[in-house]
Amino acid sequence: MGNRTVSFVHAAQRSPVQNVANILQLKPRVIFDKTITIVFGVILGFITLAMILGVVQLFYNLLEIFIKPDAAAQYHKMISHILTLFILVELSRSLVEYFDTHMIKITFIIDASLIFVLREIMINLFEQKVGTGEIYALSGLLLVIGILRIGAVWAQVHVAKQPS
Repeated sequence: MGNRTVSFVHAAQRSPVQNVANILQLKPRVIFDKTITIVFGVILGFITLAMILGVVQLFYNLLEIFIKPDAAAQYHKMISHILTLFILVELSRSLVEYFDTHMIKITFIIDASLIFVLREIMINLFEQKVGTGEIYALSGLLLVIGILRIGAVWAQVHVAKQPS
């Protein structure tokens, strides 16, 4: 513990020119990693705030279901908010995983995109605003994202089985 105090005092006694020189000696990779950590931390903070506000909005919509006579429109809002919260949860999982492993797992991003496309399909079907061509296009997109998801899981399993 004494060494820490001595090194802290020693660092405090350095001149500003020496401190700038030490900062400039940082490797670009270290600067990049610290910058990404800060940026992802800020993004995670905003996502957390959005999830908290989303849950509050969800409870407000639940109250509106009992108060307002048009329950179908209120269900639509509630379903939309729940699915949006699922997307935010998946995105925040990918950022939390980055803080643990310093890698972004593609499976979390693919899961978020799957949920997003499913959300759009469900909302458009519920509102009866979707045409046949759009259903085919979104179905094709779901197929491609699903294949990517299966491929990502398959790759993770096979990379984990390989000897180091």
